[in-house]
Amino acid sequence: MNGDWPRVLILHFSHPYTDIDMFAFLIRRLVQSTFVLFLMSLLVFLGVFAIGNPIDILISPQATQEDIRHTIEAFGLDKPLWLQYLIFLKGALLGNLGTSFVYGTPAVRLILERMPATFELAAFALTVTIIIGIPLGLWAGLRTNTLVDKTIMSVSTLGFSLPTFWVGLMFILVFAVKLGWLPSNGRGTTSELLGMQVSFLNMDGLRHMVLPGITLSLLNVAMVIRLTRAGTQEAMLQDYVRFARAKGLHDSRIVGVHVLKNIMIPIITVVALQFGSIIAFAIVTESIFAWPGMGKLIIDSIQMLDRPVIVAYLLMIVAMFILLNLLVDVLYSVLDPRVRINELKG
Repeated sequence: MNGDWPRVLILHFSHPYTDIDMFAFLIRRLVQSTFVLFLMSLLVFLGVFAIGNPIDILISPQATQEDIRHTIEAFGLDKPLWLQYLIFLKGALLGNLGTSFVYGTPAVRLILERMPATFELAAFALTVTIIIGIPLGLWAGLRTNTLVDKTIMSVSTLGFSLPTFWVGLMFILVFAVKLGWLPSNGRGTTSELLGMQVSFLNMDGLRHMVLPGITLSLLNVAMVIRLTRAGTQEAMLQDYVRFARAKGLHDSRIVGVHVLKNIMIPIITVVALQFGSIIAFAIVTESIFAWPGMGKLIIDSIQMLDRPVIVAYLLMIVAMFILLNLLVDVLYSVLDPRVRINELKG
């Protein structure tokens, strides 16, 4: 059997269809992603444009019928819905997702201006998730059915159960109002980095990030704790752990090198996908803490029925999720060629 390994390795790395399979896999995924994005654009457009009439909010009650007619024509709302969608789709293919009814500027520009604040908050929350979730999950997995394990799992259950808005309000009440340790709203002092304003480069900005960042991370911390714990429990039963112990390796090396290495792939995958969820669901947290990101912008746009901004935001979130899933699929196909082979057979 050992004598066959060189031949097997040579056949694996010199397989004539490896690159072709990978290219076909990528093309298939890109076609699927394009179709999903098109379908979502149709659903989002119809859903948003079928709810309410922005003219009722944007036009003064004292406006004349002539003013109302002129505004409707200026926004293109006098055209049939199918024609509005075709105009929108044509602009979207050129990178134009419409002009905000309220601000009078391209919707994409408005969102991109707020995007650094949301991405910064999401990155902070993701960092908290990794720093807290993985060590606690690892500790619980190594101490199964002990007091430590039960305590950590109980805390993670709270992370799943407690509503985000309630946690945010309690954080403000305790740490901002009662103790006065941390600010309760705003982004604080920002510094310029690569043409963008960021908060993490100065202490005041960091202090403003703590409460919303931790609030946003709680659900993901609980998820990573449970995932890491389950992966650790399964890994500790594997043969390679028994073999490492038989060789006399210290437990810290077995866990830090062998176990952690094997459980990190699913954890990294989930964390990468959760990054998109953090950005998408930062709306509540940004509203509670008055964080000037995309979430607060979309809430304001919904209140004003600013349709182009709502549609642009939802489509950009959908595109981000599609891109993240595509990257994860490609990563899996690189790590395990059987994934793309099964896809092509399917």
